[in-house]
Amino acid sequence: MTGSSVSVAAHLASPPPKEFIVQIQGSIALVTGSNRGIGRQYVAQLLDRGAAKVYATSRNGQPVDLPGAVPLSLELTDPAAVRAAAEAAADVTVLINNAGVDSHVDLVAGDLDAVRRDMEVNYFGTLSVVRAFAPVLARNGGGAIVNVLSALSWFSWPGEGAYAAAKAAAWSLTNSIRLELAAQGTHVTGVHVGAVDTDFSANYDGAKIDPADVARATLDGLASDALEILVDTWSADIKAALARDPRDFYSQLSAA
Repeated sequence: MTGSSVSVAAHLASPPPKEFIVQIQGSIALVTGSNRGIGRQYVAQLLDRGAAKVYATSRNGQPVDLPGAVPLSLELTDPAAVRAAAEAAADVTVLINNAGVDSHVDLVAGDLDAVRRDMEVNYFGTLSVVRAFAPVLARNGGGAIVNVLSALSWFSWPGEGAYAAAKAAAWSLTNSIRLELAAQGTHVTGVHVGAVDTDFSANYDGAKIDPADVARATLDGLASDALEILVDTWSADIKAALARDPRDFYSQLSAA
């Protein structure tokens, strides 16, 4: 390992300096995809926990019906829109990348445009926002980035190939930027969760968790300096199963 790699590893392995611990109280946050579902809960709970300002972004900038939220237009796949958002929200200290899409298509037989869209939004869109806001966070003392991922970062299922591939890429992105931004004092957290009771999972018939629980677990984990947040038991069990034979894992998943 090079000297810089060793110093980054040491930084992540040690408790953070007190000044780098993320404080929700008084923070300036920006939440992507905040007009409904999990994103709306992030905005509400950030405000409840004392955030000084919360930029609530959506593709068309429509207001969120929460007193104190600051509406902001942000289309992740439009570089000009991402740059404009970073200029408009130049005081941000906490960035929550929540926006995403799921085209529900397979990789081999699915529509290739839909496959590309899942990757463009969930991976390249998230990366675009990170690249635009990393200098903002650096100027404001380091702050934090939260990437909302999925249990599907670690496995796939028929009809979810495109989404799973994009979220796996976003997981790798999260691990990479954690190392790249450690020197500027930016804390990077990944959030993994299974099915959540939102429009996003409307066609899923299994058990779903409340989006408020996702936001609560995320902010609790962020305040305790967690690098990775496994919101539900399902996500924890799936991650733990990765060390086993894939045949065993998928057999158990099919039987569940």
